[in-house]
Amino acid sequence: MTALIIVAVVLALAFYVIGIYNRLVKLRTHVSEAWSGIDVQLKKRYDLVPNLIETVKGYASHERETLESVTQARVAAINAKGIENQQQAENQLTRAISGLFAVAERYPELKANTNFLQMQHDLSAIEQDIERSRRYYNGTVRDQNILIDSFPSNLVANAFGFLKSPFFELETEAERALPKVSFK
Repeated sequence: MTALIIVAVVLALAFYVIGIYNRLVKLRTHVSEAWSGIDVQLKKRYDLVPNLIETVKGYASHERETLESVTQARVAAINAKGIENQQQAENQLTRAISGLFAVAERYPELKANTNFLQMQHDLSAIEQDIERSRRYYNGTVRDQNILIDSFPSNLVANAFGFLKSPFFELETEAERALPKVSFK
């Protein structure tokens, strides 16, 4: 009878460990999926930036420094590897795009250009999608990190090498707000 109880306890423990392991795998997969959602939105943003630069260049070609900073920030963001580097590059690109729109404020003809207005609208929609994607990513990271830190699941996580994922956060309060892209 004692042997049967020991076998039952060992089996229950094994099933518990398997359950925790499977939850950790599921959350890791959700984090990867969430990051790919951010990546898709960032690609849309990267594709829009050259069109914005060309439109502004047509009206404000002497604003070379601003245009170059946006171009450099875009290249840095495209080439960034890892979440922390991507986060820094995205913050830099957001600041550069804000500078581009500040330049556009000085050119009434540019502000009235229908292509520029459409790109403003597109960028605003993309920024909102990026915000939603970041929230989803950070939510899945939170769930995964809680499970990795909580007892007794932390024992299973450590035994199988599960690591906490970093949050995708903005650096300053000003960057947390969506860029103002409306000139109406």
